[in-house]
Amino acid sequence: MADIEVFLDETPGETRGVIARDGRFTHLIIQRDKDRPTDRLGARCVGRIARVEPGLRGAFVDLGAGEPFGFLPLGKDDKPGEGAKIEVEVTAEPRERKGPVLRRLGDASGEPRLLAAGPNVAAVLSSIAPGVAPRTGVAAIRAALEAEEDALSASVVDPACGLDMMIQRTRALIAVDIDHAPAPGRDSRKSREAANRAGLVHAARLLTLKGWGGLVVVDLIGAGLHDDTIMKGVRAAFATEPQALFGPLSRFGLVQLSLPWRRTPLDERLLDAGGRPALEARAIAVVRQLRLAMLSDPAAPRFVVRCTPEEAALAAPLAEALGPRGSVLADPLMVAGAVRIEEAL
Repeated sequence: MADIEVFLDETPGETRGVIARDGRFTHLIIQRDKDRPTDRLGARCVGRIARVEPGLRGAFVDLGAGEPFGFLPLGKDDKPGEGAKIEVEVTAEPRERKGPVLRRLGDASGEPRLLAAGPNVAAVLSSIAPGVAPRTGVAAIRAALEAEEDALSASVVDPACGLDMMIQRTRALIAVDIDHAPAPGRDSRKSREAANRAGLVHAARLLTLKGWGGLVVVDLIGAGLHDDTIMKGVRAAFATEPQALFGPLSRFGLVQLSLPWRRTPLDERLLDAGGRPALEARAIAVVRQLRLAMLSDPAAPRFVVRCTPEEAALAAPLAEALGPRGSVLADPLMVAGAVRIEEAL
């Protein structure tokens, strides 16, 4: 039975939920205070069909929060008229500057509005790991920081089986390259099989952790692989995803599968278009580090955290919620992403 740990970090501006199984992070759920409630996974809304796009086989739906509008996939027999009011549920959060994906629940009336918010982070954690009480405070902050580092990583190395795996997301698909580093005295064939199995498990874990979906192509180790054995391993690795669709093993050692999009990908929340930590993420990180210092040393009378002026402009209002023991100081000599915490009298 897996050893499951659950953490809940409620830092001003952002709440994070973390789940680890057998010491490996599997989930990092992030919700920010500024997120639109109509965009959260599971939210129910009354929407107005703003326009129908036959070429996309869908319609854009005004949820009452402005653009980007939600997108409603349409079947062949669905012919809603523009202006129609419908009740919808969010099945996938916004990504790539697009609005949420919706599922139609029925007809509705009245102005576009939120009917019921999607579950908060605590409720999500409870649904994934029922009966496991989340740890909070210092332990939760440290877990949130470590899970972020793991989620943004692109590789896994496991010396025990010689695994060397890379995972990358492109506009078209997600590529997973499972490679093998042979070692003297190790059975090469058995070692490659073990690396393939471990690589599939790590790929499934990282895809969930990163919040990625869509087409996934896995390049396995070796040629002439046994189809039934490989596909059994693929299905076992992704057994927790009921909507996963699997393609056959190709003669080139490639496996294709499709995973649903659900939450906003973590790289889009945490990084800017150039792949660097985004300003909002850096500002919240400043507050998180300040909170960590305050909780780690409750006897200290006061802490001041130094950061860039741009980060301070966003972080200072959030830090006020921590109380008078903590404050943010804009320091033009600091570099982006760096913080310095000092005790103050």
